[in-house]
Amino acid sequence: MKYKRVLLKLSGEFLGAEDGKGFSPTATESLAREIARARETGVEMGIVVGAGNIWRGTRQGLGMDRATADYIGMLATVMNALALQDALESAGLETRVQTALTITEVAEPYIRRKALRHLEKGRVVIFGGGTGNPFFSTDTAAALRGLEIGADAVLMAKNKVDGVYDSDPRQNPQARRFTELDYLELISRGLQVMDATAVSLCMEAGLPIIVFDIFKPGALLEVLSGEPVGTIIHHKDRR
Repeated sequence: MKYKRVLLKLSGEFLGAEDGKGFSPTATESLAREIARARETGVEMGIVVGAGNIWRGTRQGLGMDRATADYIGMLATVMNALALQDALESAGLETRVQTALTITEVAEPYIRRKALRHLEKGRVVIFGGGTGNPFFSTDTAAALRGLEIGADAVLMAKNKVDGVYDSDPRQNPQARRFTELDYLELISRGLQVMDATAVSLCMEAGLPIIVFDIFKPGALLEVLSGEPVGTIIHHKDRR
């Protein structure tokens, strides 16, 4: 495998039903099987999961204090982390959930050295609670945790979108997919892959971001082995 340790960013909608809401056992189990196949290669994996299937602060929290809405979202990511943990363990994986918000009855508090030890022992570590601070997205949490655990890449999983396009491929059949992008090019084009704070963190550290369709059979394994799947965002002049 090209990548020995990765941070996988999952949208909360992946755990939901057809409309991306709530929890779907079928969708969650399918996702768990893909992750289990990847773990069989020996790759060490941390996961950050969003909460879009439960709570979207920009919509449901309209009129609410922003910090309060964001804390509700962080709690929702903990619910998703526990649901994903259950599915992964049913698929035969050993896991740990660590949260940026302290909820010791259901998960460990996030401690970097402990997370690293879990990874070294072959456990999948699911990071819940975002960054633990309002005003930051789970994209930023993914970039931050990726850097903290020394990941070789941040894998931005998508559903039925196999990379970054110059326009929405679901609305424009002529949309062009990029095989690679520079961080600054991504920001300057205004392409909505992950928020600018997350991209800036990865850019400063030279941490590659790979955008791919996780529900395409075998795509996750292909990404880990270095196959040209999806779109890689990196320093193009430092290859």
